[in-house]
Amino acid sequence: MRVCHIVPSLEERHGGPSKSVRALANHIAVAGDTVELLATEEVIGSFRPATTDRATIQVFPRIAPRWLSRSPALQQYLRTTSFDCVHHHSLWLLPLRYAAEAAHQHEAPLVISPRGMMSGWAWRHRRWRKSLAEVFVHPGAFAQAAGWHATSPEEAVDIRALGFTQPVCVSPNGVALPDETTLSSARAAWWQLCPATRSRPVALFYSRLHRKKRVRELIDLWLSAPRGDWLLLISGLTEEYSADILAAEVAARGATDKIAVVDSAGHPPPYAIASLFVLPSHSENFGLVIAEALAAGVPALVTNTTPWSGLAGNASGWCVAWEKFSEALAQAIATRPGDLQAMGRRGREWVGRDYSWTKAAGLLHEFYHHLVHEHR
Repeated sequence: MRVCHIVPSLEERHGGPSKSVRALANHIAVAGDTVELLATEEVIGSFRPATTDRATIQVFPRIAPRWLSRSPALQQYLRTTSFDCVHHHSLWLLPLRYAAEAAHQHEAPLVISPRGMMSGWAWRHRRWRKSLAEVFVHPGAFAQAAGWHATSPEEAVDIRALGFTQPVCVSPNGVALPDETTLSSARAAWWQLCPATRSRPVALFYSRLHRKKRVRELIDLWLSAPRGDWLLLISGLTEEYSADILAAEVAARGATDKIAVVDSAGHPPPYAIASLFVLPSHSENFGLVIAEALAAGVPALVTNTTPWSGLAGNASGWCVAWEKFSEALAQAIATRPGDLQAMGRRGREWVGRDYSWTKAAGLLHEFYHHLVHEHR
């Protein structure tokens, strides 16, 4: 079967989907389908496929208005290339319109991955703009969808709560377990970038710098009580905030000995220097960084608006309401280092067992075949 995956961008600055969609497409290709992954880019030639990619990856120029990921070249390619199934990742942008047009023209089922954009907080955020997008950017695409892809049972509930009745495939993202060589290299890099992490326990926030992640609230919370020798390291890619802006705010509060802020662009993930991972997000459809932290052996403290309630049952962290986050944070940093390490080991075993790309690809491979059969 010939499957097309479309994502607006594969640029690192756009967070988890830039990695997870690529990995998913590659593993579906391994499962036996012929897979193309299509995206747009602002700087022509900035993306280079890797020799390890099993999917055929093509990137098309993005033109004004770039914030809508407009790409006539991508649209034309989809009009002239036939696929058995078209799978689009994300909402509100023009590539979803192109995907819907192509699926209709070639009589192929359309699958949509909301990628967290149907959760309560995300759906309400700037609602007026999203209502306009439903009407003018990709009209009718939601109704046209033959099926939805959710990366957690919670996201499937979000889709149903909005009234959509099409079949939903729940296929969580996979995560690769980093080996000790990778972790050691990252540790050395971050010890050089932020020397304080060499000798102090680190609570790590690592995600896009956006209000959805409650990064400013986390700074306030961290400074609301003594934290002993612990250091809060905030690292991520600029989106709504930049690392420089947040660092200046920390400095203005005289807290540079308590909180370090580092732009993560061009650097390896910093999990290897962390004793605890923290993410107080308003919402996550999956939260790839949470899975990556666990894969690196780091226990996690997250809000219950992420789909990680299994942290408690697997004795590898805390998943609590925002209102209880302060209490849980105090408990976490008071936990003995050896106990935190044991929690991290259990977390690594858990994601290695339950979150493989092979499993995720297999579930979607079967879903596509079912939809194609029903569509005929």
